[in-house]
Amino acid sequence: MTALLLRILAGVVVLAAFAAGVMGFLVVGFDMQIEFAGNGMRPLFSFGAPDAHYEALETDRGNRTSAGGVSAPEASRAPDRTPDDDGAPEAAGTAMGGGTAPTPPGHDAPWSDFRGPSRDGLYTETAIRTQWPAAGLEPLWSGPIGGGYASFVVAGGRAFTIEQRRDEEVVAAYDVDTGTELWTHAWSGHFRETMGGPGPRATPTWHDGRLYALGATGRFACLDAATGEIVWERNILTDAGASNLPWAMSGAPLVVDDLVVVQPGGTRGWSVAAYDRLTGDVVWHGLDDVQSYTSPMLATLGEVRQIVVVTAERALGLRPADGTPLWEYPWAVRVVPNIAQPLVVGNTRLFLSAGYGKGAALVELTREGDRFAAATVWETNRMKNKFSSSVLIDGYIYGLDESILACIDAGTGELMWKGGRYGYGQLLAADDHLVVLTERGDLVLVRATPDGHDEVAGFRAIEGKTWNVPAMAGGRILVRNARQMAAFDLSP
Repeated sequence: MTALLLRILAGVVVLAAFAAGVMGFLVVGFDMQIEFAGNGMRPLFSFGAPDAHYEALETDRGNRTSAGGVSAPEASRAPDRTPDDDGAPEAAGTAMGGGTAPTPPGHDAPWSDFRGPSRDGLYTETAIRTQWPAAGLEPLWSGPIGGGYASFVVAGGRAFTIEQRRDEEVVAAYDVDTGTELWTHAWSGHFRETMGGPGPRATPTWHDGRLYALGATGRFACLDAATGEIVWERNILTDAGASNLPWAMSGAPLVVDDLVVVQPGGTRGWSVAAYDRLTGDVVWHGLDDVQSYTSPMLATLGEVRQIVVVTAERALGLRPADGTPLWEYPWAVRVVPNIAQPLVVGNTRLFLSAGYGKGAALVELTREGDRFAAATVWETNRMKNKFSSSVLIDGYIYGLDESILACIDAGTGELMWKGGRYGYGQLLAADDHLVVLTERGDLVLVRATPDGHDEVAGFRAIEGKTWNVPAMAGGRILVRNARQMAAFDLSP
């Protein structure tokens, strides 16, 4: 028996050595890259060295420029130094495209924020096409893109995002019709961690002709959306005296009235901060909570307009003018700070969810003088949003329970169905359907019905691990990951 066990052990060692040799050969000989899926365990493989990807990206941008269309002169590069404490820019970059061209006429700002205008993942601008060809939709345009997990925002006929290109973080503007790069603004910065890889995480925000972009290590810039020129910039971690999170700054800036709100996560009253959106001056800051990976959002609850934030410890409503807390609800995950966005469910209710075994809860707010009391309506472990956030359609909540799509009754928390293994992807709601962008880059259309999982169509949209939230505007859907981007026409 001992001899048999020894032979088995020897065989395992030989197989392991062989596997390691094959992996090493693929890594060295074919530039195989090993990433991890959202469960932190299953490896995802892709091929191509980072330098080769950047070379392809640079070649693509050069070819698009030489082929005609909108010109894209040499990108501006921000100074390496940290901005002065007063928020004044050190130098204005020379924007790609030059000049101060006005926003093209006939365009509004239908997708100006992370997950849409209300940050709730709902696309309501037009109906969408629900009959897709069996082979999938042909892209309007596609191409390489820099690294990171930011999404696109769309305004004035342009799509904006922030990317990692070699050792720089790059804010970029693209023509939404052609994918042509219109301008970029870059600064030195290269955040990287093992599971997610390199790149900025926070989606920029467009408002009134300006773009607010936050880098992975806290660099915060206000740019002219037409030209890419810097209006002002700061570093929110420096301002707050805060340490970065393990997976970096991820919250999209929120514009509220004349403020732009971010969550640096500093102690001594610097967990949440509001800057003057025109000048970059600090207006107010408050709380001592560690930051999470969520984005602040504006909501009206109990007939009171408020900023809803989810920190590493709790959910809160803040008065926009000065950040005074209006209510709080304990909401902490033992493993990592919160990631999923809250979801407004009716006039006085808020849905919260988290992965890592946490589950979900519906919170009821009751007015008590100038504040609210927050109480639990129901709790469930049948909706655990990890990287993604849920959507609300006709009284039902749809979301990824870890990696499987599920539907629960918003009033009771009852599970209606669970089906469809889409990995740790993202989803939006449009025209009584769910548009799911899977972890492997597939676009999938699912009917939004409590009667059961009904997948209508699906196809491979982009290649590689995809954690970025899609954007929808003007009947188009824009998708990206750390290597590829594409746009598809969903108009009926």
